[in-house]
Amino acid sequence: MGIDNGNRLWKEWMDGLELNPLVPFEPISATTIPSGLNWIAQMKWDGVRMLFYYDGHSVRLINRKGNDRTMQYPEFADPSAYCTASTFILDGELIAFDASKPSFQEVMKRDSLRHEASIRRGVSETPVTYMVFDVLFANGSWVTDLPLRRRQQLLAELIKSQKQVQLVTNHEDAAALLEVMRTHDMEGVVCKQIESTYAINGKDGRWQKIKIFYDLYAVIAGVIIKDKIVRSVLLGLYDEEGSLIYIGHAGAGKLKDKERVELTSLALKTAVADMPFRNRPERSKEAQWMAPSLVVKVQFMEWTANNTMRHPTIQAIVTNVPVSDCTIKQT
Repeated sequence: MGIDNGNRLWKEWMDGLELNPLVPFEPISATTIPSGLNWIAQMKWDGVRMLFYYDGHSVRLINRKGNDRTMQYPEFADPSAYCTASTFILDGELIAFDASKPSFQEVMKRDSLRHEASIRRGVSETPVTYMVFDVLFANGSWVTDLPLRRRQQLLAELIKSQKQVQLVTNHEDAAALLEVMRTHDMEGVVCKQIESTYAINGKDGRWQKIKIFYDLYAVIAGVIIKDKIVRSVLLGLYDEEGSLIYIGHAGAGKLKDKERVELTSLALKTAVADMPFRNRPERSKEAQWMAPSLVVKVQFMEWTANNTMRHPTIQAIVTNVPVSDCTIKQT
């Protein structure tokens, strides 16, 4: 989306028509820190990506998928409390904290609220902070063609840092920042070229995200079969008493088509009537239970408040790890 289209969007909104949300610039996924000069690193906050729009009259909060979340966060209704611009579009993340660090589960408590009374309670019970890292439009002008370095300077002039709205800081040593994030069990880092322009509805290597993942070995004790092929698996670990604890379900991940066919055949051959897990899994009504005999290596981001893996991905079926090794001691 170019500036001309952006100007049309802004004019339509100013004329009272429905706002057609922008799609924010996305980083690509990377496994190593980019080399070379002119890179800065920023913390990944494990929050909800959110664009703040202000037309001079009212603020709108719209997430990455284009869904309006203005109602859920009334504490940002007065833009003069945190920004000096007469009009703006800001880009950043809304975050909320658990006892020690930013938590996606905590911010989703706010994001999922729909009723006015619960939203009012949520403001005090689950406070959020808007971590601003970019600006697309300010004081009637588009700034997406400015380099990131200049946009950050502009943000420093516009944003009134406070408890609820803060600027994301830059770090020159991405490796050191990544290690700090790993030490504190946080999500990862985003590396950005300091001279990069902002590509609305874009995604390229000028922004790169490096996420911190964890690995473990888990046993499959249930599958969800659709169109005669396994689509996802239900995973478990054994506790000290020998009970199988459900820890999440994952898609086929990196399994090849042949492996999925073999897994489907095994699931049917080793099907059991009773649920193998001590605790009831999500989507249990769709599941076909199977004897826990197959071990897989799983990569995931973190443990949720429900003691399940967040964003688990099957890396491989492993034959050199016995089922007995799939225990919670790994965690």
